[in-house]
Amino acid sequence: MTGIGSRIREERERLRLTQRAFGDIGGVEPNAQGKYESGERTPKLDYLAAVAGRGVDALYVLSGVHTPVAATGLSPAEGQLLDCYRALPQADQEAVAQLLHSLSRGMQRPVVGVRKLTSVS
Repeated sequence: MTGIGSRIREERERLRLTQRAFGDIGGVEPNAQGKYESGERTPKLDYLAAVAGRGVDALYVLSGVHTPVAATGLSPAEGQLLDCYRALPQADQEAVAQLLHSLSRGMQRPVVGVRKLTSVS
């Protein structure tokens, strides 16, 4: 299954929430949450706004494209790590991303491909 429903489910699972808990955040009953995830119904904007306020990537849910991560506000140590990462060849970047994903025990989005961090002016 692809589409908004599967991405809603993916985001709910990433946040480690039940359908009931996630539905509560969005202001809907568990059966409505299930219908959103199965693609039987499409959520309204107030639902998406509410779940986005709790950490859901709404751009990803709607479009399948993850929200770019801004590099502003990084500490000097984070900036140095980012610079080192960017200097690596693509294969090494992917290995580092997979290692970090493994170390975080799945708390982050699965590494499907490496997203480059972008600076925001």
